[in-house]
Amino acid sequence: MADVKLRSIVKRYDEVEAVRGIDLDIADHEFVVLVGPSGCGKSTTLRMIAGLEDITDGEILIGGDVVNDVPPKDRDIAMVFQNYALYPHMTVFQNMSFGLRLKRYPKAEIKKRVDEAARILDIKELLDRRPKALSGGQRQRVAMGRAIVRNPKVFLFDEPLSNLDAKLRVQMRTEIKKVHQQVRTTTVYVTHDQVEAMTLADRVVVMHNGIIEQVGTPQDLYHAPKTHFVAGFIGSPAMNFIPCRIEGANGSLTIRLNETLSFPVPSARADRYRALKETDKLLLGLRPEHITEAGPHLAPGEVPFDANLHVTEPMGMETLVYFPLNGTQVCGRVNPNAGAQDGRPLKLAADLNNMHLIEEATGRVV
Repeated sequence: MADVKLRSIVKRYDEVEAVRGIDLDIADHEFVVLVGPSGCGKSTTLRMIAGLEDITDGEILIGGDVVNDVPPKDRDIAMVFQNYALYPHMTVFQNMSFGLRLKRYPKAEIKKRVDEAARILDIKELLDRRPKALSGGQRQRVAMGRAIVRNPKVFLFDEPLSNLDAKLRVQMRTEIKKVHQQVRTTTVYVTHDQVEAMTLADRVVVMHNGIIEQVGTPQDLYHAPKTHFVAGFIGSPAMNFIPCRIEGANGSLTIRLNETLSFPVPSARADRYRALKETDKLLLGLRPEHITEAGPHLAPGEVPFDANLHVTEPMGMETLVYFPLNGTQVCGRVNPNAGAQDGRPLKLAADLNNMHLIEEATGRVV
């Protein structure tokens, strides 16, 4: 087992800087997920840790040792790829044991490790089959088993669930989390799916344009995003961003959305916004679950307003409602029995205790 440290890592392809001087510390036994849109540098970062990409500048340390010039086979890491990379002519047992056989481990040790990995992954009955006789989820378990038997310092996962259907992805997420709870190996996992990142990670690293936007626990990123990008990327449906400005009068602050609609800032949040100017271009960030039907008794910080619904999406346990507000389409979540209908008005309430104010120019969450 080992920690992983990235120090000012840069990766350039000719004139293109894919990774731009990132720093990251991953603790021993930790499960860290790199997440971001295509082209953000997450897979390139993973491949540099693995030794499959050369580093333009900076240092990578595994277990305290600099591994910049260490070949992949000598880094004591195991990687699980998106396409499984199983040998079609070998059985599951032969695929899982291949790396151990190359290193000439004793047969008894190989069998012990493969049997233990198969037990953890619940594939003991599949050991004599070939990959063509397996489902996608079973193949992914075999790929994970091949990594587990090596007992490496670090596991690396490169979008391992991308080829699976939606239901199987949910199931495999649970399996991967269970495996990590049993095999407490330091893990770096790459995905573009923020739900996958939130459900799996001890900490999430959000990347954008080759830099790290924010590192934190899933709860930190969800409830306390530091930038416009993180606020919009984490959460499904995404956070709403509504153009606004701030007004102050008689010691209180108000969020002005348009000529007819404004929201009072809760007193608990007023101090952090007092330095803002009325001329600042701001965005009011509210997650859909903080825009709900207005009940007869509103809690402090909840403000009612009228909305004309354009589209409703019944989801069973909730209904998503979409309506225009200050030139922006806004999404809210209401009770299925709230009476939401396409093209009809509905009184909603915004929970400003969970609001975010974002500087439009800098993207900084105030």
